[in-house]
Amino acid sequence: MTDALNGADEYRGRALIAMSGGVDSSVAAACMMRDGYDCIGMTMHLYDNETAGTDGRTCCSLSDVEDAKRVCESLGIDHYTGNFRELFSERVIRNFTESYKNGKTPNPCIDCNRYLKFDALDKRAHELGCDVIVTGHYARVIYNAATGEYELHKGLDQKKDQSYVLYMLSHDQLSRTRFPIGELNKDRTRMIAEEYGFVNSHKADSQDICFIPDGDFRGFLARQGITCPHGNFVSESGEVLGEHTGICNYTIGQRKGLGIPALHPWFVKEIRPLSNEIVLSENDALFTSELTARDVCWTYKAGRPDRDEIRCKARIRYHHKESDATVYITNKDDEDGSDRIRVVFDEPQRAITSGQAVVLYDGDRVLGGGTIV
Repeated sequence: MTDALNGADEYRGRALIAMSGGVDSSVAAACMMRDGYDCIGMTMHLYDNETAGTDGRTCCSLSDVEDAKRVCESLGIDHYTGNFRELFSERVIRNFTESYKNGKTPNPCIDCNRYLKFDALDKRAHELGCDVIVTGHYARVIYNAATGEYELHKGLDQKKDQSYVLYMLSHDQLSRTRFPIGELNKDRTRMIAEEYGFVNSHKADSQDICFIPDGDFRGFLARQGITCPHGNFVSESGEVLGEHTGICNYTIGQRKGLGIPALHPWFVKEIRPLSNEIVLSENDALFTSELTARDVCWTYKAGRPDRDEIRCKARIRYHHKESDATVYITNKDDEDGSDRIRVVFDEPQRAITSGQAVVLYDGDRVLGGGTIV
């Protein structure tokens, strides 16, 4: 992609910008305008802050909508708000609560990207006659002229890279998506916002799940009517070690908050929803060499790799270093029609967690990924 700040000599098309009210999406809009696009800003209304119990401290607050509107006004582009609350509740909130209820640890940002920002918003873009959709993600879409493929790559700012939560984008979606700030680092993004005089140029970055800004998962689940009964902590051999407060309160690898006196630290190794047991172990037992993932998505133009065995690097959680692995496509006809994969690591990985995503990389390029079972 050309440097969006150098301007453009010709009209490039119409772009729908997902405007959260934050600095990243604001600068993304400015970049697209300078790159020759006719832009429209849209803020997605995803849920009611009062219902979620967030007191307006999230990306759906009135102040965020107002910030997005003011940025659009300063750029001279139209701004709309779209009501996506029902879909967000169905696809993101419900999966989040059900996952925790069943002892899994979900990543709601991935579901939001999959079903909201790059599906529902893409459909809205088509209705508005837009050629591309644009977000403020730190990632890059690179067109490979030799292969004719649009490739998803990491953002150049490795500390802010968000490619992990975008692995579900198909080649068709990538061809209609732009990430203009993927070439920038955060300092440069803020500098550009200051140059434009944006009201949100010094706005703090969001640090938590948008609908749980205080990080109180238990409180949120309780407000959603999710309660998990107490059960037993057990050892790997089945010995009862104590009582837990409900499987929705724990995740694989957790050490703090167990309340189990012992001569050595205990860690959560396994969560068993059927028996309502949580298996504890020492740290060494948390390391495993393989995993299985379902609901696999690929970024290839052909829809999937041309072979059933791939050497690549795999990442098992957001802020985690990729590790060398061999990927085997084990099932081409899963319940939803997607692939299943078995990932075998060269070196054992700590605390592989059900519900999280495993994302596959070839260098900086994202090949695809899936949900760990």
